[in-house]
Amino acid sequence: MRLLVVWIGLLINAACWALPALPVTEAAPGVFVHVSEHHWPDRENHGEIANIGFIVGDDCVAIIDSGGSPQQGLALRKAVKNATSKPICYVINTHVHPDHIYGNRAFKEKGVRFVGHYKLARAMATRAPYYLSRADEVLDIRVGPDNIIPPDLQVKQTMNLNLGNRELVLTAHPSAHTDNDLSVYDKNTDTLWLADLLFLEHIPVIDGSIRGWLKELQRLEKNHYKLVIPGHGRLVKDWPVSLQPQKAYLEQLAGEIKVMIKHGKTLEYAIERVGLSAKNNWQLFEQFHRKNVTIAFAELEWED
Repeated sequence: MRLLVVWIGLLINAACWALPALPVTEAAPGVFVHVSEHHWPDRENHGEIANIGFIVGDDCVAIIDSGGSPQQGLALRKAVKNATSKPICYVINTHVHPDHIYGNRAFKEKGVRFVGHYKLARAMATRAPYYLSRADEVLDIRVGPDNIIPPDLQVKQTMNLNLGNRELVLTAHPSAHTDNDLSVYDKNTDTLWLADLLFLEHIPVIDGSIRGWLKELQRLEKNHYKLVIPGHGRLVKDWPVSLQPQKAYLEQLAGEIKVMIKHGKTLEYAIERVGLSAKNNWQLFEQFHRKNVTIAFAELEWED
């Protein structure tokens, strides 16, 4: 078994050096980010559509989301090697969606801890059969169960990780974008890595709770951060101003759906009418908006 682990490690290292490094920008001292373009995940982009990156401390490195494919994970690992000689000690997955976790295997080696929300392991186990069955056809990538690595460190409320004179504060959020959202705050640079709790330009995607998401945004907008890193979209230096378009979209959906429910309208009726005035404000509106209405309607229909 030990020889097998060593052999796998050698193969990963060889593959890593054969790939070009993932382009990253040092957005703040020691905070490196790859900002992705907005795409529907498909066979051309291989699901590599999310903002991912890493944070470097004096002792070691924390990966923040590993990418949308095994190859992107390897390219991210090479970007780390190009930036620092420090070892990788943590891989932090901010939630379950494939564009944030499919690169995990590139970092699986002795000394690396995988970190996530306490509900992430369950979400991975529940969704893995569907994700894996669709990866080849939809994304043109080959993945198996060993590509979906659950956290061995689970965050129930908050957890502090020290990278060496660099403390990260991880927060497990109530159900919002998903039911397993995790954010990462870097004290040294006053940077909040908010991941998919924040979308810019790309339409927000509801896979958890619209009420919960709005509550989290209302809480977060009371704070001030020098830099905020969304899961999709440009880096934010004007928080909380940049949050307002997403908040307005979610409030519009919730408000219009509540009115329709009050008047006895059906889900089908709502899907064809809710939120259409926001269409020109968001990229990928056609791909995600109706799903958002469906999920929000099902939740708000049972509201007291």
